[in-house]
Amino acid sequence: MKANSLQDLYLEQLRDLYDAEHQIIKALPKLIDAAQSERLKDALTEHLDVTKEQASRIEQIFDTRGEKPRAERCKGMQGIIQEGDDLIGGIKDPNVRDAAIIASAQRVEHYEMAGYGTARNYADLLDENEASQLLQETLDEEKEADETLTDLSEEINVEAEEEGGSEGAEEATEERRSSSSKKSRESRSKKSRAA
Repeated sequence: MKANSLQDLYLEQLRDLYDAEHQIIKALPKLIDAAQSERLKDALTEHLDVTKEQASRIEQIFDTRGEKPRAERCKGMQGIIQEGDDLIGGIKDPNVRDAAIIASAQRVEHYEMAGYGTARNYADLLDENEASQLLQETLDEEKEADETLTDLSEEINVEAEEEGGSEGAEEATEERRSSSSKKSRESRSKKSRAA
């Protein structure tokens, strides 16, 4: 479909996001099975449930518009998922694989945040207030998922480094964890003060 108006572009974005969510719903169980960390498995499992809700929100937006939900192949998400599959499939060390799962999942989250932010802006401009609120709710969830993955990475990336045969004495590892945690807390504190 060629977009000849902001309305057309908005619908194209919704269809793209709808397909992206369904690709994620299909891909997440493989990541859950591949993960070793129970905390990572739990976070991915929780996000799978959230993702199903997000897809139903898009259906709700289409329904409000009196349209049937229709997906338009999201080639961007397809590429991100394929790249993650290729990366993760070749890693034997479970800690390194968990670090790669987080990296791949965060790419997905960032792509979704860009898409939902754009669609929400279009909904605002088109005075689709209910759709805007639903899209903002999903955008907030994507940001939260990304923060959860960042928090998990602080522990899992250190474990991957230790497994990779680097020096990694316990004291140095604990110091890195503490420093990384402190930086993450400071960053979140700055963001909340700016908001």
